[in-house]
Amino acid sequence: MPRALLLGIALLLCIAASSHAQWTLYKISGRDYVPLENVANFYGLGHVQHVGNATVMELGGRSLKGSVGSVEFFINRLKFNLSYPITEYGGVPVISRMDLTKVIEPVLRPQKIKNAELVDTIVLDAGHGGHDNGATSLYGNEKSFTLDVVNRARMLLMQAGYRVVLTRSNDTFIPLEDRCRIANQYANALFISVHFNSGGAGTGLETYTLAPRGVPSMMADGPRISDFEPCAGNINDSENIALATATHASLVVRSRMYDRGIKRARFVVIRDITIPGVLIEGGFLSNDYDARLIATPAYRQQMAMSILQAVQNYRRARGPADAERDGGAQLRARVAPGGNEYADAARRQPDGQRGAADGDHERGGGELRRALRGGS
Repeated sequence: MPRALLLGIALLLCIAASSHAQWTLYKISGRDYVPLENVANFYGLGHVQHVGNATVMELGGRSLKGSVGSVEFFINRLKFNLSYPITEYGGVPVISRMDLTKVIEPVLRPQKIKNAELVDTIVLDAGHGGHDNGATSLYGNEKSFTLDVVNRARMLLMQAGYRVVLTRSNDTFIPLEDRCRIANQYANALFISVHFNSGGAGTGLETYTLAPRGVPSMMADGPRISDFEPCAGNINDSENIALATATHASLVVRSRMYDRGIKRARFVVIRDITIPGVLIEGGFLSNDYDARLIATPAYRQQMAMSILQAVQNYRRARGPADAERDGGAQLRARVAPGGNEYADAARRQPDGQRGAADGDHERGGGELRRALRGGS
């Protein structure tokens, strides 16, 4: 295995924002947008290229890339699915303020998340169980594969010194609401729900995190009134996307499967929990290639190792308290085969403030919020 993977697989970056960056806000269809050029200036990604509909920002091996009309957005080659497509205003490529504050900011500067607690407990959720087989293939069913991955991850995490809680430890059906209640009993914890996908010839990996309030779920046909209802999990919007980033990067690099991206949804198990959480889809049981791979113990062990690595990278990227427990090492990683190598510093100084409307961090992002409002 490449030494970069042993040192840590993460996408979370440590960069300094420019205190002199100027922001221009455009109102489009009642929603705030900012020029991608402003984003590049604020985060010190000075080299901006416009190639057709695509805008690329690169500096020192770090890169952001998005295209007008698309929700696909790449940060160091890892795919994110934005809440709203990049669009243009007067020929200028712009991104929604919601995506700036709910994706770009917490991913690029996780150290700015305020009150993010030291993590010592991991709640692992094996999808389905009992009479609910989940997706099936010629080689097995989802409920069995998810439980195997969770048990493997449990052993690795315990060996690393974490307390591990399982929402189910055998072939039992546990209602979704009960899984949330189990997770909500623990503080200083993370929640990771393991699933496998199904649907036509689809292939690859997806990681889901809770959609911010007011943002449509990517599993829905369009906006719904329920999008604006408060969800318990939204208090951790910043932590959720940071955890999703660490998890998805680790899965993509270790498995080398197709990257379907980090997506937003309102699945019950990530909607009603009060600790940071993600739901991972480790491949398609409806796809013969994926299904054969999922059926191998080696692949499921790689998934388990990815979960451990994701937890460690999340802790390191988050701040000095967590980094100290994990050795405080500086991380280096490759986002994807052939991708750029980059440094991920673990030495952080907590400095976030509670956010405000239209996508400001629930926790953190105070500096960005002040900059957007023209404050000091």
